[in-house]
Amino acid sequence: MAMSQSANLAEKAMGHGDNAVTEQNMTNPDRDRAKYGHPSETMKALAWMGKNDVQVVETPRPKIIEDRDVILKVTGSTICGSDLHLLHGAVVELQKGDILGHEFCGRVHEMGPSVKGFKEGDRVVASFQIACGDCMYCKKKLSSQCERTNSNTIENVMYGGRTAGMFGYSHFTGGFAGGQAEYVRVPFGDVNLLHLPDDVPDEKGLYLSDVLATSWNCVVDTGVKDGDVVAIWGAGPIGEMCAEMSFTNGAARVIMIDGGPAAWRLELCKEKMPKIETLNYTDLPRGTTVTSRLKEMEHGGPDVALECVAGEYAKGWAHYFEMLIGAETDTSEIVNEMITSVKNYGRCGITGVYVGFTNHFNIGSLMERGIRLIGNGQAPVHLYWEQLLQMIRDGKTDPYKMLTHRVGVEEMDVVYQKYDQRAENMQKVFVQTRFSDPPAEGSPKLTTFKK
Repeated sequence: MAMSQSANLAEKAMGHGDNAVTEQNMTNPDRDRAKYGHPSETMKALAWMGKNDVQVVETPRPKIIEDRDVILKVTGSTICGSDLHLLHGAVVELQKGDILGHEFCGRVHEMGPSVKGFKEGDRVVASFQIACGDCMYCKKKLSSQCERTNSNTIENVMYGGRTAGMFGYSHFTGGFAGGQAEYVRVPFGDVNLLHLPDDVPDEKGLYLSDVLATSWNCVVDTGVKDGDVVAIWGAGPIGEMCAEMSFTNGAARVIMIDGGPAAWRLELCKEKMPKIETLNYTDLPRGTTVTSRLKEMEHGGPDVALECVAGEYAKGWAHYFEMLIGAETDTSEIVNEMITSVKNYGRCGITGVYVGFTNHFNIGSLMERGIRLIGNGQAPVHLYWEQLLQMIRDGKTDPYKMLTHRVGVEEMDVVYQKYDQRAENMQKVFVQTRFSDPPAEGSPKLTTFKK
């Protein structure tokens, strides 16, 4: 929390860059209702109120402020594992009242005068990143690296460059209000929205926003190919879909690794995909490591390692205390396990969120054994979402594999806590609003937590 406040002060002192061509730091229309919010209409939204504190609030709904804006009635959103980094305050430059949520779909409610190709009532899904459509990266459909939608200076200094602006993911990524709400404003709406056909319900189309594109990017960017043995750290939604997509890309074997309070996810994934193999690290006998067990399971270790967890979760005391006192922002433990586990000249892809710096990185193994370490980056949704939509329609990928719960937006504060606790066997949720259609065939029925 103190780091986030310090980062906010530092950003204010340094000032933003001059690269952004869309409004920055509009994380809640209530910050300036006259400029950003509807004068009389309100909405429910999930807001960050402090470390480990999110609340459902009543706030003005957004209005059109730029010519290419689209206002959506949100018909579906979800919670992502990366949202937990916000809950915990691990991502800097959060401010009290920021509306969260970067995965959502909906119906077009209003449009600015320059929006082309859409009309009121259209069903659409939004990409979690905000792209301008015209810069060097956008022209290559590398939408997550758009040069003109995030002017944050601290990110530019830390990373040597900026990512695109992102919905509901702090002022570090531009400061845009998220979609865990009943309405959301989408800048450059004609670029950042994709039409959903009638044969793809919201309960499937929603996940084109992030999880499907992120999983696909992890698999193809790390180079999974025919005959590969793939090990996946983390059996959450991203890990589960990476397993399915690894098989789609020809993997011979997939081994999923998880444990502790989340160990039940291994059983869930095994039930959905019986041919995967599992490794519960909490069941390993003394003296046996994840690396040694993987090398027992496959001569030399897997060909490919995929990181689908994040750098926030320390396994040992050294990293726990170093992160606690700010000596590092991310633990290197999982990345080190991946490096030591794969075959010589193996490939390691990092898709879980890492926000800053780490200690005790095994650079020696990386260099001496020729390991390829690949930062998969924030997935460029625009590069993949049309292909993935067709894969859904053809039955080649099935988001229902990971979908376990349907909840109401008014209960999102409770859902965050349960998701953080890995409770209720909650893998991936669909969050409905008053604008949502009834549950589609084959999708979960509504679960209510508040009595």
